[in-house]
Amino acid sequence: MQTLSHDAYLALRADATVLERDLHGDKVLQLADGSYLKLFRRKRLISSAAWYPYAQRFADNALILQARGIPCPVVGATYRIPAIKRDAVRYAPLEGKCLRQIIRDGEDRSGLRALLGRFVARLHADGIYFRSLHLGNIVLSPAGAPGLIDIADLRARHGPLSPYLRRRNMQQLHKDPADHAWLDASSEVEDAYRAAGGRQP
Repeated sequence: MQTLSHDAYLALRADATVLERDLHGDKVLQLADGSYLKLFRRKRLISSAAWYPYAQRFADNALILQARGIPCPVVGATYRIPAIKRDAVRYAPLEGKCLRQIIRDGEDRSGLRALLGRFVARLHADGIYFRSLHLGNIVLSPAGAPGLIDIADLRARHGPLSPYLRRRNMQQLHKDPADHAWLDASSEVEDAYRAAGGRQP
């Protein structure tokens, strides 16, 4: 992880576009070269983020997903920026559109639920437990391949997930009311999940 001075940070973000921010400040920037810079703040003084920053987790998880053939952002660098009390990861974004946006734009098409069910079954079979699993973090590429974004909060196991973790992760997929309504409108997601994963979620 590279330490950036305040001047180096300002130079890096020159002409950047703010894509996401909250009450605490900028969260995601699109830099002048098209790459993204995601900023992380430590929410608690005593936290595992002190010794294992979320920016580094994001980078490590990207390598794990790539090794398992799961599309995700490609990380270029990680930074510690003491002047603004943030860590950051710079990455090439995953090309495509998230499922939540596809649905909101009225581009929902036949087979999308089944594709989602098969993809989640694959993640679970590959030992991927993604705590931020929701339709806003699953991107469909122009070629129709699903992948993951916002991957800092992810754990990878050596074997398939247990039935308990599968059920828990599927519950997280349903947390957003709009997502839940779309998921529950048909049994396709669950049917495809069972057919591909061979287990009751």
